[in-house]
Amino acid sequence: MTELPPGAQAERTALAWRRTALGVAAGALVTGRLAAPAAGALAYVLVAAGAVVAVLLSWTATRRYRAARRALASSPGQDGPGVGLPTALLAGLAALTGLLAGLYVMTTG
Repeated sequence: MTELPPGAQAERTALAWRRTALGVAAGALVTGRLAAPAAGALAYVLVAAGAVVAVLLSWTATRRYRAARRALASSPGQDGPGVGLPTALLAGLAALTGLLAGLYVMTTG
C-alpha cells in the first residue's frame, strides 16, 4: 500500500464539500424550474436560499482546506478546523425546504 502525502485527506474533504455545493446549486435550480409554475414566488425563495448556501459551502470548503493545510504545516499539536458551519448550512437548507414544501401542501391541499 502506498503512503498518502500529507494533506491528501484535507484535499479530498474539500473536494467533497465543493461537490456538495455544486449539487445544492443544481438541486435548487431544478427545484425552482419545476416548482415555479405551481409555487410561484415561493419557488424563487428556495432557489435563492439554495444559491446562497451553495456559495457559502464552497467558500467554507476553501477556507477550511487552507486552515487544515496551515495546521499540517505548523506544529503537530495544532488542530484543524471543525465541521460545524457546513453541516449547519445544509441542515438549515433542508429545514427551509421542508417548511416550504409543507406550506405548499397546505395551500394547495
